[in-house]
Amino acid sequence: MQPVAYGMPAHLVDFVEALRRRGIDVGPSETVDAGRVLSVLDLLDREVVREGLACSLLRKPTHRATFDALFDLWFPSGIGGPDDDPDVTVPKKADGTVDLDALRDIVAELLAEGSAEAMALTERLVSGIVDELGKYTTASGESFSEYQALREVEPSAILSKLLDGLLGRADRPRHTTSGDYESEVAKRTAAVRIADFKKMIGKETRRRSAEVLGRERVASYGVPRLAEEVDFLRASDAELTALRRNVAPLARLLASRLAARRARARSGAIDMRRTLRKSLATGGVPIDLVLRKPRPARPELVVLCDVSGSVAGFSQFTLLLVHTLREQFSRVRVFAFIDTTDEVTRFFDSDGDLGSSMSRMIAESELITYDGHSDYGNSFAVFAERYLHVVTPRSSLLVLGDGRTNYRDPKLPALAQMVAVSKHAHWLNPEPRAQWGSGDSAADVYREVITMHECRSAQQLATVVARLLPV
Repeated sequence: MQPVAYGMPAHLVDFVEALRRRGIDVGPSETVDAGRVLSVLDLLDREVVREGLACSLLRKPTHRATFDALFDLWFPSGIGGPDDDPDVTVPKKADGTVDLDALRDIVAELLAEGSAEAMALTERLVSGIVDELGKYTTASGESFSEYQALREVEPSAILSKLLDGLLGRADRPRHTTSGDYESEVAKRTAAVRIADFKKMIGKETRRRSAEVLGRERVASYGVPRLAEEVDFLRASDAELTALRRNVAPLARLLASRLAARRARARSGAIDMRRTLRKSLATGGVPIDLVLRKPRPARPELVVLCDVSGSVAGFSQFTLLLVHTLREQFSRVRVFAFIDTTDEVTRFFDSDGDLGSSMSRMIAESELITYDGHSDYGNSFAVFAERYLHVVTPRSSLLVLGDGRTNYRDPKLPALAQMVAVSKHAHWLNPEPRAQWGSGDSAADVYREVITMHECRSAQQLATVVARLLPV
């Protein structure tokens, strides 16, 4: 599809290209569908346009946050600074500076009301807040800072005012059951609306910055990454929550790939000896191929994972993925370690929630000391001494961790002994390959005896696990 030089079609194609640069797979057919959707929508209704494009361009719900951020840059709510509206003017003192106390009262009152009209007024007020409190001047011109605007307006100071507004009156007794319930509802509602207010500040800051710096540049740093591209070691709590929601569809995708691979391998490989023997009847010409009968077998899986604080998010996500794919293996046994090793398979039943299983594992395991100081060498030595019989020639060994030993003895022979007994052995490392061996990392030592894979994101993890699944 060739973009035209002007108009909405060219703008739509430019928006689609921005989605592709951020990793969202949008093909020509989806682009054509989006064009048809725009032809029947009211282009002045921005939210209708947003939903119409999302329905036609997105395939995964986890891509919605990235889509919304890019949409706000390519289809902004306005151009330039705030309008001169007396209803939503940022209050100022006699000396011309912003009256922050009065501003917080106005924001708290609007958020407490919570109606569509109040939230629309809040968005218009946010435009003035960013213009007054988030703007600063650099050598290259004007710029806008979300951090600076939030620092000045102090959402934490608004929170107490908002709570009083939601509860109706500040002096109401809250020791009764009804009062406790209302207080809890008010706290949760206030937290959600403060979060929405912060999002408004961030959205407006990106819009104003895009007018100065260009939307492509702002998109390069101001748009959230896709859930499957989030770095495990740098993920926030919200990003880890999104990753956990992404596990089930990822596991289904991997299972379907495995089924396709098994279907292709169902006929078996060519048996050269029997084929050549049968070709004697045709003068040595191998007309009829003889295939070996495939003997599919589900191997055993032994998982040895570091559950210390530095890699906890990565270990939990990988264990959840393995837990979802447990039917692909005849047996799955899970061992956790920090400074020593303990079997925790008993915490991972087939119908249990992995989040609660991880909490029980940390709380109830007698051998794991959850202090965050990993000792890979001692953990491997303990495993080799107590649990080596678990690893058999039918077992696939999977080690999860960053290999940072806190400068302790890595005890490479213990790991080499485990690898020698297993059928396959792989190490999934959430750190960048360039950092292997730096500081207290023994990854470059361990990779001498075990195949080590970089798994910084869910996307990389899916690629590696897809290759390691049994056929």
